[in-house]
Amino acid sequence: MHPKTKEEYALARTERKTAPGYKGFVVHAEPTVTLEEDLSRRDLTINSIAKNTDIDYRNDLIDPYNGQRDLRQKVLRHVTEAFREDPVRILRVARFAARFTDFTVAPETRELMHEMVAAGEVDALVPERIWQELARGLMETQPSRMFEVLRDCGALKRLLPEVDRLWGVPQRADYHPEIDTGVHVMMVLDMSARLNASLPVRFACLTHDLGKATTPADVLPRHIGHEERSLHLIKPLSQRLRVPTDCRELAEVVAREHGNIHRCEGISPAATVRLLERCDAFRKPERFTDILQACECDIRGRLGLEDAPYPQRQQLKAALRAAQDVATDLIAEEVQQTCESSPKIGIKIAEAIHAARARAVKALHA
Repeated sequence: MHPKTKEEYALARTERKTAPGYKGFVVHAEPTVTLEEDLSRRDLTINSIAKNTDIDYRNDLIDPYNGQRDLRQKVLRHVTEAFREDPVRILRVARFAARFTDFTVAPETRELMHEMVAAGEVDALVPERIWQELARGLMETQPSRMFEVLRDCGALKRLLPEVDRLWGVPQRADYHPEIDTGVHVMMVLDMSARLNASLPVRFACLTHDLGKATTPADVLPRHIGHEERSLHLIKPLSQRLRVPTDCRELAEVVAREHGNIHRCEGISPAATVRLLERCDAFRKPERFTDILQACECDIRGRLGLEDAPYPQRQQLKAALRAAQDVATDLIAEEVQQTCESSPKIGIKIAEAIHAARARAVKALHA
């Protein structure tokens, strides 16, 4: 930082690896470090291009590692062997693949990433840094490409084994023409990007079917009870990666209720209200909209169903609006007047409100 202007300057520097992980470095910065030496420490060739700010060379680019060539050829390529010293770069390459969907990872870079994983480098990454890169990758144009790159080099198995196990798990073809659970989850994730969903919705899409990887082999391709098993896997995963509360809570509700939401067209008004209550839709209506969007992604993230309608969304939103119009304060006051001495007055109020809401939902179809 400049002592007078307080402007920040990135000094030319070199780094020397001293320990595993992304913090195990000694940084060396002094006037003798050349620009080429500094650029050699960058992650990818497309990020190792400098601009000459000298007035006589204003339009000149300094590109000792052929970054412009790789930009033209749309290749993500590491600069030097220094790449292997920072395992976060594996996540960054995967994230760039999700952002620049027509770029490919150079074969030699893929091999280097595989070697780094085999050497245990990703095991030294701290949870906060893993989540930071994953979250950014989830918000890219085609997030499935991030997981494709991580899976290809073996990093997904180390960082998110719950997700990695989904590939190769079959589903019923009549519900899932794509059959493979891992393929389905990636299609759901890409649908969430297509619908411009928020980060909590995209995380819910990633984790909604984790329980299918634990289905006993003798009952495949059915997945009875996978919703509850998914819920139990989301909790430790979120704790391990320090996933923000809003992402974790949305993912838990979607994992538990997505099957019930899909089947809501044939249930009774009372069951509809119970579904809304389990989703906490009356206290958090905005979050309920996110829940419905994640469920829509689940249906449309299937082979041949990418443009399928999802009438459940409008049906449940209409039911919620009708139930919200119920004057709960008046119902509570009436119950208190008629059951003043009852020790279970709270339960009676809740039952009366539930019944009134069910009647309001029933009236929608009258």
